[in-house]
Amino acid sequence: MISPLIIMIVLWLSLITYAVLGGADFGGGVWALLARGPDAQRQQRLVEHAIGPVWEANNVWLIYLVVGLYIAFPPAAYTIAVALFIPFTLILLGIVLRGAAFAFATHIARAVQVRAAWTMAFSAASIVTPFLLGCVAAAIASGKIRYINGEVQADRWGPWLTPFALSVGAVALAMCATLAAVFLTVEAQYDHDLPMMRAFRRRALIAGAVTAALGLLSIILAQSGAPKIAGGLFHQALPVVILTMLAGAGCAWALYTRRFTLARALVVGMTAGLLGAWGLAQAPDVVPPDLTLTNAASPPLTLTEFFWSAVVGMSLLIPSLWFLFRVFKGRNPLFEERGRELEEG
Repeated sequence: MISPLIIMIVLWLSLITYAVLGGADFGGGVWALLARGPDAQRQQRLVEHAIGPVWEANNVWLIYLVVGLYIAFPPAAYTIAVALFIPFTLILLGIVLRGAAFAFATHIARAVQVRAAWTMAFSAASIVTPFLLGCVAAAIASGKIRYINGEVQADRWGPWLTPFALSVGAVALAMCATLAAVFLTVEAQYDHDLPMMRAFRRRALIAGAVTAALGLLSIILAQSGAPKIAGGLFHQALPVVILTMLAGAGCAWALYTRRFTLARALVVGMTAGLLGAWGLAQAPDVVPPDLTLTNAASPPLTLTEFFWSAVVGMSLLIPSLWFLFRVFKGRNPLFEERGRELEEG
């Protein structure tokens, strides 16, 4: 028999994966919007080059998370969907608009004004969507969404528009910008583009500092906005919180010393640690305070079948995604040698 805790760990790992890969793509939209100066077009092209081959594949983790939540914890999925219908509708529109805008913007070469409009739409959706995802996460953790006698009791607007929720939304957006900037320094390094390496190194350091400041603010606001999370972060999740802070400091050091590949690994670790600490702080609740891993879980047979279907699915999905990234994002020795020749010449 598979326990609900194991299923939740599997779902949480998919959330972390989406936060890292999808977050970097969302952050790319932020930097495409903020591209300014004589190198603005080069910055936007670098973003398009980094996102283009693989960005749509990242949505598979979000789909898996949503479907898995409905299968494994149906009361929690129902409660979240009903209470947060408005922000989730906006998130869905943002994801769809972002995908369409990116496709149109990258395939319109001559119509400059039309291309600029689609780029603006892509950036706007890339900003609004992760911000709302952060607000939704805070609303779920706040304890203001109740499930009593099979009925959802929650204000349609209140839980996701509190100061705490808005601060977590800002943290999510800043984290995406940090991920993207670090990833883009590596992309620029692969392309031997020194100006872009310097530009996005600077942006990564600034975005990381903003993320840290907003994270501190959200912890302060959590004392009243989500007391369970606030208490859990300083108790059962404290070791992970400390490791996350060390990863963030290490990422800043790696950027400062121009160890960009190491910085990428550390920013991934920092993102995983941030979400891991959140999960530990909220455990064992799925939707505090009424729905827990025990009373929200599906029957044992359903959990077991879901787990083994996940094992089979992941055995196909992960190698496929690895191959996709290897083909489109792998390092090309011939290209790198040509880049070195251009630098020397």
